[in-house]
Amino acid sequence: MAFLENLHPFYGTGKRNRAGETLEEFLDHYDPKKYDCPSNTTDIVVVRCREALTHWGQPLEVLLVKRSNHPSIGCWATPGGFVELKEDLEAGAARELEEETGVKGLPLKQLTTWGAYGRDPRWRVITTSFLALVEGDVPVKAGDDADDALWFQVSLTRDPEASREIWHLELCHKEQGISLSSKVQICRSSHPLLTQERYQLLASDGIAVDHGCIITQALLELRRAIEAKIFF
Repeated sequence: MAFLENLHPFYGTGKRNRAGETLEEFLDHYDPKKYDCPSNTTDIVVVRCREALTHWGQPLEVLLVKRSNHPSIGCWATPGGFVELKEDLEAGAARELEEETGVKGLPLKQLTTWGAYGRDPRWRVITTSFLALVEGDVPVKAGDDADDALWFQVSLTRDPEASREIWHLELCHKEQGISLSSKVQICRSSHPLLTQERYQLLASDGIAVDHGCIITQALLELRRAIEAKIFF
């Protein structure tokens, strides 16, 4: 049975395959469990500036949730979660953001995919990160599987002493007395037209799994956009 009702976009030239099958006949016996299927999640880095964001260096905050369940129980993470089978990535990201923090209606910019096989002990979990930008006062309320949801003041600085490209991410919530940090190394492989970036987590304190990398990459993407005068 076909996964989709409308097969018209998938007929190609209408030829039969090497087994003499039409598209419908091929789909009738296709086994989607032939290969182990990874799970798909989304993670949303929501950045807030309390005034109009015009240049890099203005005070910024990042929205984080406190995990109430394994893995990384008690650690802080970006809002996110599993995408449903018949749900687009952006829709899943928007739904998870609203369920965990109460924030809704934000434009979401898709950033990158995080697919290291060892990033989740439950299963092969691949996540797609998104970036959202808000200005002014945006109240949040923890929901779903989040114990808490808070805006953290954020600082991202490059280590001037390191021979490699290493970034120090620091997040704090002064009223709650919470301090979080990650140290992330970026390895770049350059081509005249393309640059490959690999993010490696060197250290982390209080931030779930690889979310230090996810936040660092999103902030650098925002910085590039601001400096290029591209606003979301």
